[in-house]
Amino acid sequence: MTPARRVLPTPRGAAADAGSAEARAALAWLHGARFLVTASRLDQLPVSERPEIAFVGRSNAGKSTAINALAQHKRLAFASRTPGRTQHINLFEVGPKDAADAWLADLPGYGYAAVERSAKLRWQEVMADYLVLRRNLHGVVQMVDSRLGYTDLDRRLLELIAPRVDTGEVRLLVLLTKCDKLNRRECDAALRTAQEVLGGTLTGEAADIGVALFSALSRRGVGDAAAAIHGWVAQAAPLAGSEPAAEGTAEGTAEGAALPPA
Repeated sequence: MTPARRVLPTPRGAAADAGSAEARAALAWLHGARFLVTASRLDQLPVSERPEIAFVGRSNAGKSTAINALAQHKRLAFASRTPGRTQHINLFEVGPKDAADAWLADLPGYGYAAVERSAKLRWQEVMADYLVLRRNLHGVVQMVDSRLGYTDLDRRLLELIAPRVDTGEVRLLVLLTKCDKLNRRECDAALRTAQEVLGGTLTGEAADIGVALFSALSRRGVGDAAAAIHGWVAQAAPLAGSEPAAEGTAEGTAEGAALPPA
């Protein structure tokens, strides 16, 4: 079985990664994140050459909490008490106010059973279109509950982005969230299992993949994750070509790519 091409270090404690100069610089950069726009369809999103980092995960995997932890904001990303209520793609910009370095995209959570089926299917179609077609998508941060590991929907999302990850067009970082609820042996097992899933699904030689244990509560992995995202943006080269067409129009639609209903 092919291992994941690039694996982040997984420090034993929160202090192991939070104090490095690289982590401090990355966290300071993310702390400047601010709301930009919200959209319910792909063609409502602004078009830019700026690298965009998307955050995805099951509705109860701790996605919004992780974004807030990385940005050191309590309510940058709205964490609803009822998982699955987020119905839009929310964009945040990072960097100087007059010349942002990157955009962060908070995508709707997937797989929450209490959401009406028609709404769930619509959100999943929008999310699939975004992940397949979004021109300036540079990296994906997938949140997976460390207690559950990769569920069927998590695997389906991984398969959806695999073509872009395998070619190196899109980078992938998997955060195994809520790891503070596991003991050391369980953490090691969760990490090992995730690496096996990634190695079995993503096989491209150019793939840039990371996986790390993460806890917004204990701050474990926060510095490493911030440094990885900051590094992606620092290495991003300007996209070639002229001014791009509006999303979801000239680029078509991701026919047949929608996530399956939970």
